[in-house]
Amino acid sequence: MSSTVALLDYGSGNLRSAHRALEKVGAQVTLTADPHTVLNADGLLVPGVGAFEACMNGLKRVHGPRMIGERLAGDRPVFGICVGMQVLFERGVEHGSTAAGCGEWPGVVERLAAKTLPHMGWNTVEHPENSELFQGLSPGERFYFVHSYGVRKWDFPTDGPTTPPLVSWADHESDRFIAAIENGPLWATQFHPEKSGDAGLALLENWVRTL
Repeated sequence: MSSTVALLDYGSGNLRSAHRALEKVGAQVTLTADPHTVLNADGLLVPGVGAFEACMNGLKRVHGPRMIGERLAGDRPVFGICVGMQVLFERGVEHGSTAAGCGEWPGVVERLAAKTLPHMGWNTVEHPENSELFQGLSPGERFYFVHSYGVRKWDFPTDGPTTPPLVSWADHESDRFIAAIENGPLWATQFHPEKSGDAGLALLENWVRTL
């Protein structure tokens, strides 16, 4: 049977394109904010477009942080895209205002230091050789980005009992930022795999295959 994916509907994100891309790679997709459906699906995809604080407010309205936390506590896969990745960090700073995130990872989402913003278009990603997310993809593959904010510093402890996350990076005008993370059941990308053509579909297929 096809893996089931709950596409979290909280008022933000490229829902249509994400829904279509997941179906193309063989997932059975439900657009929903229903807790029972979200918690029982094989995978949960958290999209996100717009401002950090607005996305967090939308997530809170549907109890998104709680559902994400419950899934991860049960080792149930979650995938965040763009701002859906950013809200997984401790906090975001935009226009002088600080908003709390889900706190699954340490770190601050902040404005990129590049002169040309937003960072919009195709870019390469530097990923670890043992990455499951990028398995089968060449180092030169390009993915589609649309953002002005990102996480530029990674402070995850390396001396704990668990395996450290795999972190992938990208560069925009010499400003380096996190492009993707693989952390047990929690994966995320700053770029939009659903808008990244065949490479993005291959990446999503890699995730769906793990469900």
